[in-house]
Amino acid sequence: MTVHQHVAAPSWTMQSLRAVVVLHVVALLFQAVTAGMLLSSSGGRALHVMSGVALVVIGLLHLVMAILVWRPGGGPAQFIPSAALLLVFTVVAAILGDLGAKTFHLPLGVLLFGGGVVQLSRVLARPGRA
Repeated sequence: MTVHQHVAAPSWTMQSLRAVVVLHVVALLFQAVTAGMLLSSSGGRALHVMSGVALVVIGLLHLVMAILVWRPGGGPAQFIPSAALLLVFTVVAAILGDLGAKTFHLPLGVLLFGGGVVQLSRVLARPGRA
């Protein structure tokens, strides 16, 4: 005899967090594409700046959704620190970019993309495996 376990569907907050993190990673990848355009002298500065502003907004939304997963969603708080760090590092990267500090701005962008991918793997993991 097999025992069937009922697996509850993710809450709307968790589903929303997953969608926002996917959007965040796609936006981070787009930021890398516009950075490449900028560095290859094929333009892209305005696009890179605008997508950087969008990244800050998406990062803020990511943090808000991570908090909502925890409270009132009743889910884990484990996504909050990563979301907060991604947002802080995005703001720092924007400031460094505005200052023209490419030596620090570019590696931080790579770190942001890697952090976004790690967060994505965590939010997409099945409960208990994140």
